[in-house]
Amino acid sequence: MSEQTGAPDAFRGGANPSAPPTVREARFPDDTVDVSRLVDAYLRQTEDEKVARGLASPLEGGRLPDRYQSEVDDPARAFASATVLLASLPTGPVGIVVLTVDPRGSGEIKRFWVDPAARGAGVGRLLLDAVADRVDGSLRLSVWRWRDDALRSYRRAGFVEVPSWESREQLACLERPARSAESRTL
Repeated sequence: MSEQTGAPDAFRGGANPSAPPTVREARFPDDTVDVSRLVDAYLRQTEDEKVARGLASPLEGGRLPDRYQSEVDDPARAFASATVLLASLPTGPVGIVVLTVDPRGSGEIKRFWVDPAARGAGVGRLLLDAVADRVDGSLRLSVWRWRDDALRSYRRAGFVEVPSWESREQLACLERPARSAESRTL
């Protein structure tokens, strides 16, 4: 399992600018706590945003819906058929992406999260680059339409909006076409 590094764009949250973020594949059970923490933060923010927009009810007793709580409780099992990548700064893991790849080599990003304190440090871009290195075909994802910063980042990375495959309202479906063989070797 290789580790990728990237030069930081700008650092916020007290991160050390001399140490760029790194990305590596998560290892279970060693990374269970960090993966759970990052997935939990992503899911809770998403649920809060959905509640604020009238798309969901507040969490009962602070517990996520079962379909999501299982990802937090046992990420190794929940993501057994996926690749989980962790991005880290010297302070520890600050970002995660969950990627599935089909037999044709096309991929789908299922979860993508960078801790708010680490945003602007090049973590998200490094995670997207790491995903792109693992996918030969097209790459797709869905993102809530109100997440303007995320939509801008995905569009800068070559994603375009496509007809929705989602039944949930307010989700934009995006796809990045397969890279040519020439662009993969550059």
